[in-house]
Amino acid sequence: MIELNNIRKAFGDNQVLRGIDFSCNKGETVVILGASGSGKTTLLRCINFLEKADAGTMKLADSYVDFQKAGKKEILDIRKKTAFVFQAHNLFNNKTVLENVTEGLIIGRKMPKTEAVAIARQALDKVGLSDKYDFYPGKLSGGQQQRVGIARAVVTNPEVILFDEPTSALDPELVGETLKLLAGLSREGITMIVVTHEMAFAKAIASKVVFLEGGEIVEEAPPGEFFEAPKTERAKKFLAMFEYESVDFLNS
Repeated sequence: MIELNNIRKAFGDNQVLRGIDFSCNKGETVVILGASGSGKTTLLRCINFLEKADAGTMKLADSYVDFQKAGKKEILDIRKKTAFVFQAHNLFNNKTVLENVTEGLIIGRKMPKTEAVAIARQALDKVGLSDKYDFYPGKLSGGQQQRVGIARAVVTNPEVILFDEPTSALDPELVGETLKLLAGLSREGITMIVVTHEMAFAKAIASKVVFLEGGEIVEEAPPGEFFEAPKTERAKKFLAMFEYESVDFLNS
């Protein structure tokens, strides 16, 4: 489904990604964990070409790209197969909820407006915003804005959705509703790669956990194995920083 080989990225003298080999199968939810500065967000951004990796290759569905040689056509092809949900929503404040969701379909995919509106309404209904079509982002809560961002990602029917700490900008009482929404998408078999610090969520929802440190994958394992019996001392120390209880997000 998606396979990365030897992904490297530096910002000046700072080597952020140091040869990442990574894979995610169709229908999986892969959770990426690690301390701040470990390279998690940069890895996601490289997959979507929000950052261009310095070296490495990627296979995504039937597309193959060499990061050093990738041109506009290859980048556009990858972006059509991925969707990115940001920490801070990144909505257009001068557009309604419905317009925010249809924008990518009409402008990016050249879809007729009537078709785009129908698809956008279905996605907004799915995330519980059927009564907010004509609202502007400034009239929504942080959790509602994040749900608009998720609907905007879902409508493009991507091969994989990339989530960069989707609850980090939310008030604590709004975190749970967003996590339950992501769990619902996982239950539907939507392929997701999620960067998060929500350990209970990661343990409940992940097909696989990937733990980064210093731009390298230090440990990769099924969630039960990673959380109950981590192999590396670094992973043990990282998990010891968190207090969390098991939550059945998939059936809540």
